[in-house]
Amino acid sequence: MQTFLMALVGVSMLATLGVMFAGMLGLARSESAGGARSNRLMRWRVALQGLTLVLFLLLLMSRG
Repeated sequence: MQTFLMALVGVSMLATLGVMFAGMLGLARSESAGGARSNRLMRWRVALQGLTLVLFLLLLMSRG
């Protein structure tokens, strides 16, 4: 179970990082319709960060 949770934490961390970089690249290109896309990506980032924290807490609780 712990190995599975560790893998999920790692995957969710990488997904968060990927969404964050996609949002930063969109801002750097300053597309005309980038505002809505940037907001959507940042909402995804926040949701993925929350998921990562929940998975991390579950991992910590399963170890104790």
